[in-house]
Amino acid sequence: MVTIKDIADRAGVSFSTVSKALRDSPLVQNKTKQHILSIAKEMGYQPNIAARSLVSRRSGAIGVVWPSIERAALSSLITKINKQLEKQGYITLLSISNLDSAIDTFRRYQVDAILVFGDRDSFSSFNHLNPLQIPILTYGAAGYAPFSAVDVNRGQAIRLAVRHLVGLGHTDIAFIGEPQSQDPLQTVKIEAFRDEIIRLGIHARNDAILQMNGLDFHDGYMAARTMLERTTRPTAVISGGIDLTRGILRAIGEQGLSVPQDISVVSYDNLPQMEDLETPMTVVGVAIDTITSVIAATILELIEAPASLKTVYLEPELVVRASTSRLH
Repeated sequence: MVTIKDIADRAGVSFSTVSKALRDSPLVQNKTKQHILSIAKEMGYQPNIAARSLVSRRSGAIGVVWPSIERAALSSLITKINKQLEKQGYITLLSISNLDSAIDTFRRYQVDAILVFGDRDSFSSFNHLNPLQIPILTYGAAGYAPFSAVDVNRGQAIRLAVRHLVGLGHTDIAFIGEPQSQDPLQTVKIEAFRDEIIRLGIHARNDAILQMNGLDFHDGYMAARTMLERTTRPTAVISGGIDLTRGILRAIGEQGLSVPQDISVVSYDNLPQMEDLETPMTVVGVAIDTITSVIAATILELIEAPASLKTVYLEPELVVRASTSRLH
């Protein structure tokens, strides 16, 4: 196994210089740093987490408990969070096991912090009281777990979408985003949709909210087909997420209809790829760069103060693009 000492001998520098360079320390000149990194890569160096932990009392690793590797929004989040943490000298360890099992694994690796992507149901069978004081940060479960949290005001995002469409003259609005199984994050959106429709004095049809099996492309596609086959179809639809939105657009296109001339579409998930869909999408939500920056910064704060509790709510915005227009 290649060690830091081997790299130091090869590069002709001290052990401490190599250690600083591998952590991207500003104390090492960039030319020296790049030389060391090149040698480390050439020699196939892999950091020894256990050894690092013995020296610094920190492993330089952050565990991530992941609910799914298939959702586009979540995949974008973890990619950007990983880049943010890498800049600070941390690596991420990913687990798709249940919460108890994942935390047991991360505890053995002595990670410096744990990030949990989930909702309140993720913690329903959670048995740990965090005896080792490993800081845990949740995303999507503020108020449902005894840990620090970063979360988005999802209800406010849907309210912004409803107001935008009503302001354009739409009064027959559908919502696609209710899975058959209970999903608290989607429930917040649905409740906000119903409440805002009532608050604005709009008479909503009983079938305004379409139920699906899940939250993937096919689910959005099938729900949109059902919506479009009605005798009187809605003039606008709000989608619960990017995967659903792609399916909705496919269904609309297959019916020979166009967005926004025949139907306006607003989607939850404020992701850069929303602008690159066949019709640039009007979206509501928090920009992904904001979410990832806040998550990374909060994790680093918790590592420095493991016993502290922080809850950060992020406020959404409306980004108007070509997928919405005034009611013809």
